[in-house]
Amino acid sequence: MRARWDAAASGWDAHTGVIHEWLRRPTEAMLSMAGVVPGARVLDVAAGAGDQTLALAELVGPSGHVLAADISAAILARARANAERAGHLQVDTLVADGASLSVPDASFDAAVCRLGLMFFADPLQGLVEMRRALRPGRGLCTMVFAGPETNPCLTILMSTARRHAGLPPSDPYRPGSLMSLGRHGQMDDLLRRAGFRDVATTAVDAVFRLRSVDTYLDFVRQSAAPVIEVLAGLDAAAGAAAWDEIRERLRVFETAQGWEGPNEVLLTAGRRPEQP
Repeated sequence: MRARWDAAASGWDAHTGVIHEWLRRPTEAMLSMAGVVPGARVLDVAAGAGDQTLALAELVGPSGHVLAADISAAILARARANAERAGHLQVDTLVADGASLSVPDASFDAAVCRLGLMFFADPLQGLVEMRRALRPGRGLCTMVFAGPETNPCLTILMSTARRHAGLPPSDPYRPGSLMSLGRHGQMDDLLRRAGFRDVATTAVDAVFRLRSVDTYLDFVRQSAAPVIEVLAGLDAAAGAAAWDEIRERLRVFETAQGWEGPNEVLLTAGRRPEQP
């Protein structure tokens, strides 16, 4: 997993602007649902290149603190550089597995995890760690992809890539996959089992609006580690054929205004109980 995201670090960082616009509305909702306020200490788990880390830093202000944690040192280096460039001295980084964060108990006012939890080997243990890090009564909000019925772009990407790689169709909810936590009620159940209270999930549209399908594929080819990994073993001709078919299948989302790829994410909020 670490090697996968180390390899995707430069591409993910290069497309920060695209990602920001794509996820701006659900990210704002996530920060609100987690209870992030000025002066807060916030844990940002699976922070990636730090787009949401910068949003957190803006919100908590200079009197707050943001700890961006990720399994990939390469991608965290990008997050650190982006925070320094923006003048956010209240941001620190931590290379850590989300299931073992090595942070003090009850030391944060809020925690977020944006599009990372579905890749955890043990999502429940990751949530237990985030609850441990929160002060009693404080909140968490996670963002994961919903199921295949509302994420046709992801379905097209993975099904086409797997067929060209000679792999059988896979269960979209397979552990560790893009939509592995997208079943109805699944995230609520996980948070409750991890010890959270006042748990609730909200589905939010996250339409990918770009100039063209090729702009989207440029992002995918540089940043989408799960797709890249599936196609990595193909020779140049076979790989080109796979990408050509993916492009043709995704053209269904072309509009007069450009390319608009449907996506839906699930925001799940919970609170650490005041008492054990």
